[in-house]
Amino acid sequence: MYSKRQSLCADTRVSIMENTRVSLVEDFQRYFSIEQVTTPAQLESVYRVRYRVYCEEFHYEPTDACPNQLETDEFDVHAVHSLVVHRASGMPAGCARLVQADEQRLMPMEKFCSAAIDQDILRSFDGRRDTVCEFSRLGVDGAFRRRPGEHESRFGEISALELCSREQRTFPLVAMATILSALALSEVIGRPNCFAMMEPFLPRLLRRSGLLARPAGDQIEYHGTRSPFYWETREGVSTLGDEFREFYDTILADFTGSTSSGQRSAIVSP
Repeated sequence: MYSKRQSLCADTRVSIMENTRVSLVEDFQRYFSIEQVTTPAQLESVYRVRYRVYCEEFHYEPTDACPNQLETDEFDVHAVHSLVVHRASGMPAGCARLVQADEQRLMPMEKFCSAAIDQDILRSFDGRRDTVCEFSRLGVDGAFRRRPGEHESRFGEISALELCSREQRTFPLVAMATILSALALSEVIGRPNCFAMMEPFLPRLLRRSGLLARPAGDQIEYHGTRSPFYWETREGVSTLGDEFREFYDTILADFTGSTSSGQRSAIVSP
């Protein structure tokens, strides 16, 4: 008798035989859910991904500062979050947040990397900082970034599920799905002017998808090389490739539906 996992892989093989034009994005949505964080349980999953990525793997933050293995900071109380979840295992695969600024409240990049930011660009938002946010704390769990058997991988927790190769092929899309989910959140909360401190790989990833981020200053050393960028969401998504634009529209529709059905668009940390 087939397990549910074997049945899903078998169904996928049938789907491939019936329609060889099924895209990687469509497959991704079969295997992962993309969620607007509205519950304490989801928020805890976000913080656990961040702990594994920012504390255990890259050591950007000290592990002893997070005895409960939840990585949080002072900006989370003014942030909204998104979460990518692996459907079969229930494991959180990726996360991101948008920190909301106002006329008095600084974004993280303003507090820690102000010397690198073009202040003229920031001043252009004086009086309308309620449209501004910072995209930050992008994290993809190493189990969904590394190949089976690779050093320090948590892939064993995933490979035990007998994943078919087609499912594993979708793992590289976790990062892009997480980015698109944050873009969708910026529309949901009415803060389309997004800033971010990015590692060199991230603007390249965005360009390959068709999303162009504008430079907003100079390089700085902050947990490695970072540079400030910004974009306006509607303008940014208008240049996405067709498949990623459809992917984005699907995420936005899901998030908008969740908000209009009465769910909160943000959870404040306790």
